[in-house]
Amino acid sequence: MSTSHLNLTEGSITGSLLRFTFPMMAGALLQQCYNIADTLIVGQFVGPEALAAVGSAYTLMVFLCSILLGLSLGSSTVFSQQYGRGDLRALRHSSYVSFVLILAVTVALNLAAFLALDPILHFLQVPPEVYPLMRDYLWIIFWGILFTFIYNFYAALLRAVGDSMTPLWFLSLSVILNIGLDLFFILSLDWGIQGAAAATVIAQGMAAIGIAGYTHRKRPELRIRRSDIYLDRATIKEITTFSALTCVQQSIMNLGILLVQGLVNSFGTGVMAAFAAAVKIDSFAYMPVQEFGNAFSTFVAQNFGARQRQRIRRGIRQVLLITCLFSLVVSLSIFLFAEPLMLLFVKPDEQEILRIGAQYLRIEGSFYALIGILFLLYGYYRSVRMPGMSVILTVLSLGTRVALSYALASLPAVGVVGIWWSIPIGWVIADLAGIVYYKISSPRIERLMASAGEKA
Repeated sequence: MSTSHLNLTEGSITGSLLRFTFPMMAGALLQQCYNIADTLIVGQFVGPEALAAVGSAYTLMVFLCSILLGLSLGSSTVFSQQYGRGDLRALRHSSYVSFVLILAVTVALNLAAFLALDPILHFLQVPPEVYPLMRDYLWIIFWGILFTFIYNFYAALLRAVGDSMTPLWFLSLSVILNIGLDLFFILSLDWGIQGAAAATVIAQGMAAIGIAGYTHRKRPELRIRRSDIYLDRATIKEITTFSALTCVQQSIMNLGILLVQGLVNSFGTGVMAAFAAAVKIDSFAYMPVQEFGNAFSTFVAQNFGARQRQRIRRGIRQVLLITCLFSLVVSLSIFLFAEPLMLLFVKPDEQEILRIGAQYLRIEGSFYALIGILFLLYGYYRSVRMPGMSVILTVLSLGTRVALSYALASLPAVGVVGIWWSIPIGWVIADLAGIVYYKISSPRIERLMASAGEKA
């Protein structure tokens, strides 16, 4: 079987899941390179104020993109279940309905982002010396929101049918282009932070156009036909239910991070710059387990559609072991190499920024196994037609994080360190809730799987 097109309902669970996941992991890490390239080049060649601007802008962009990613992930669950039961006609129609709905949300979101730019920056408590830089950067970046939707939609569609390699190829070319344009615009043309933003938008556009064109030309079974182009209440309801709840989950997750970003900004440019650099490293470190959770979601959804109950149970045990072992290795690496990693973004003479960033990495990075388990829980509940539980776990995790951050940071004896410690505490609470609910909800999930098979 080709590694670019896997049927996850048969064969070795660990082998096929890892072959499916590795391109997704590589793609997610490369996607981080969009902003990391901007951050690294801007931090080294423009200055700390520009570094703080790009880093804080990244948190906002993740929040906005999480809405589109959540909608695409939710739709992908429906696609995977239809593919698992072999109903390609339903898959094509669902993809058409999903595309229309998410496109409408994208246009509305893009307009809102432009209109609310200044109020958002004031809400984030952006320091005066950073404000104009961050505004210039975001004004250009917002023009790429449509490209973000197109790429993520087609990537989710291809992954739903077992093709995780194609999105990786287009993303790889895009990241290489982004880095090259960053260097050209900033070093050769001296466009500064605006050049970094322009490079990102152009690269995103190329990835979006490329993956859409490939899907249309090379995957005829996914190509929308005239008979697929209609809107019906049942499909709209199914797509909306999954997409909306997954979108809410992703949005809550990143809204919580955005609220924490505002609190971090209140500690000044030094802490803001340290957090900006450390978050890039942090995101890079746990992104593989996040993508493993997404791959696990596709595995469960396909087998849910195919009514492979025992295969899902075996898969849960295997992915849990892999996630924990991988997370422990990453945690140890981050703990040992926190300072050298910070030096990728910060100059050696900026000792206070280095100290704060390394402190953040050592505290949060020690507990990556907890967030790895949480991502598996998110993917599982989304795929067994219980996306509302993923929302509840996100609220528990992020609600704890935000509440504790503000409470602990207000204590003079604790300060900014309280923000760092609130993160793993939130993970622990959500993990416990998700595991307990898994134990008590198994009979209901069995009934849902049986009814899904009857509908097929």
